[in-house]
Amino acid sequence: MYYALLILLLLVLFCMIFSWYRRRKIICRIKCMDKCQKCSLLEQLAEPFGYAYHCRCGFFSSTLDAWQKTAGYTWLYDYMAPRFQMVFDALPIYFDYRGRTWLIELWKGQYGINTGAEIGIYHADRILSAEEYKTALFAAIEDDEMLPCTLCLCRNDTDCLKLSERHWWLTIFEPGLFSNPSELCLHASICFPDSEMCDAFYEGLSRAGYDMKQLDIQGLCCSFVFRFSDSEDFNLLTRFHRRLSQCVNRMCCKLYAYVTRPFIRTEDRILFLYYYLPAAFRRLFRIRRFHRRCHKKYGCRPPKRKEKP
Repeated sequence: MYYALLILLLLVLFCMIFSWYRRRKIICRIKCMDKCQKCSLLEQLAEPFGYAYHCRCGFFSSTLDAWQKTAGYTWLYDYMAPRFQMVFDALPIYFDYRGRTWLIELWKGQYGINTGAEIGIYHADRILSAEEYKTALFAAIEDDEMLPCTLCLCRNDTDCLKLSERHWWLTIFEPGLFSNPSELCLHASICFPDSEMCDAFYEGLSRAGYDMKQLDIQGLCCSFVFRFSDSEDFNLLTRFHRRLSQCVNRMCCKLYAYVTRPFIRTEDRILFLYYYLPAAFRRLFRIRRFHRRCHKKYGCRPPKRKEKP
């Protein structure tokens, strides 16, 4: 018994020394890299997950050819999100344009250890009734249908991150920052190809219960602010999942800051996570990955086309 305990203590001591040595080696490796090398490496690491890293601002955003494009969108994604540590406010805007029902939706909140916001643009293959909105699977728009968008995410009306791009799913995700959705303010601007689509979006925004006094229209561009999600009425189970997920997210953010404490800059912290805890690094990019699980579990399908009499 005595020898077994001694061997166990020696093993623990060896593991501690090895971990300390490995940690120091990784820290030195990262410190020896210049900023361009770090950003280039992060670009390569994030690309398979469908994201790009903005080195100057320290956040991730989705790429044009992200794999998430094939998943489309359905209301079930938002409903299931709190079960996957994604707690956000959403503003869905439905409108009909040229024989199709379009959906432009805004999100802001906490995605695991990432504070983030999104603008997603989708459409169905026909005109849908209001009763079909929550059951239909919307497809992401094609490349020639993408709209110029601007997304500005502010936390407590002070720290702001901004991104402008012609996109189908414009996003901003800042790692390691914990926020409640109510602390975030999303400033959005979307430009439309013609007045018909702009007017249809205006009507859809009004039907969504948005305060139209906060809407600013200049030409074919609509600018508006998304602060609160008053129209969303969560049931008891969803509220429980949201609170539980936020507790887990807060703890994970603190754990992330503790593990990566040798560094301050975002690229240094993430690279340290990549070398030191690869599994935790992969989990960092599990943003919206539950799309695939929802498809497999619930068999989401596009709405069936109604036959003409």
